[in-house]
Amino acid sequence: MTIFVDPAIRPGHPHDRIAAGISDFIAIRHDFHRHPELAFKEERTSKRIAELLTEWGFTVTTGIAGTGVVATLRVGNGHRSLGLRADFDALPILETTGLDFASETPGSMHACGHDGHTAILLAAAKDLARTRNFNGTINLFFQPAEEIGAGAQKMLGEGLLERFPVDAIFGLHNWPGVPAGQFGFVEGPAMASVDQIHVTVRGKGGHGAAPHETVDPVVAAAHAITAIQSVVSRNVDPLEMAVVTVGSIHGGHASNVIPDTVELKLTLRSYKPAVRDQLKDRLPALIAGVVEGLGASAEIDYRRGFPSVVNHARETRFARSVAVDLFGEERVEQNFRPRTASEDFAYYLEQVPGSFLFVGTGDGAPLHSPNYRFNDDIIADTAAFWVGLTERFLNGEPQ
Repeated sequence: MTIFVDPAIRPGHPHDRIAAGISDFIAIRHDFHRHPELAFKEERTSKRIAELLTEWGFTVTTGIAGTGVVATLRVGNGHRSLGLRADFDALPILETTGLDFASETPGSMHACGHDGHTAILLAAAKDLARTRNFNGTINLFFQPAEEIGAGAQKMLGEGLLERFPVDAIFGLHNWPGVPAGQFGFVEGPAMASVDQIHVTVRGKGGHGAAPHETVDPVVAAAHAITAIQSVVSRNVDPLEMAVVTVGSIHGGHASNVIPDTVELKLTLRSYKPAVRDQLKDRLPALIAGVVEGLGASAEIDYRRGFPSVVNHARETRFARSVAVDLFGEERVEQNFRPRTASEDFAYYLEQVPGSFLFVGTGDGAPLHSPNYRFNDDIIADTAAFWVGLTERFLNGEPQ
């Protein structure tokens, strides 16, 4: 195992304290990985998180959004409060890593590193509870159901920020393909909004040898798929970002039978609300127009997902300065670009200032792959980053 140690790290650096006991948190991460739990079913994980935080001296509140956990620690008489968030749900994926701590729950896997995010925040929590080198209140939010985009909304809907108010909130995500241990920061839109369209194209089925007696929904769906590619290239401003993907098409069972229906599933992503609204207006109209022009009909179910993650500039600059102060400028990725994946951390940032950042995990399978592997080597430094950020924020920065 590699622990990233920079020569510029000062004595008493939180990295040194956390790295000394990092094996405990790697073991915790492996235990979570071995026992993945899907959205809103994270009972075992939630219980273990609460037990550890209680043991370390936090005031722990459970049952928020079902399995959510909030840990609060107040030190001194400071009036500032800070929120740090980690997610801990798994994905419905059959793991193929072959790791000796691979999932023991068939069809479920931590394929996005949420077990790692939780281990990182727990490592930071233990150090903060032990050193108490801050003046104010830290609220640690352990959130369920990020993968289905429902956990943040449910926690907020149950009064999370009214019960545990914060002056700012921060979260992070590991990112394969970025050098291990490198930090990435983005001001403004950092991750995309996500919406879905489910379409049922209805025609008139019949024998494949007599297509003139049918209304072929396969042909109508094919023309619609081709037509919608023009939305990004011809309707959206070329300087803006939009992604339209047809991820699923199903219709028919035999080569010589024209089916009655074809089903399509699309995902839509963008950074700006205006572009998101443009996709919502243009795509259903175009799909319906093309399909109806070929004699079929389209039932369109537009499913609004969650908004873009939009980082606040001051808090993002502050977080970046913490990384530079702790680890040096060379550990921050220059010109780190926004990601087109989505995250329900967006809902927190609509209510309070904050920032969502990224930490590289090096080469390997991408997120949501059955062969994805979280990199344990980043736990110590990333936990140290949370500690450093907490101490600086609650001791007076940013002003």
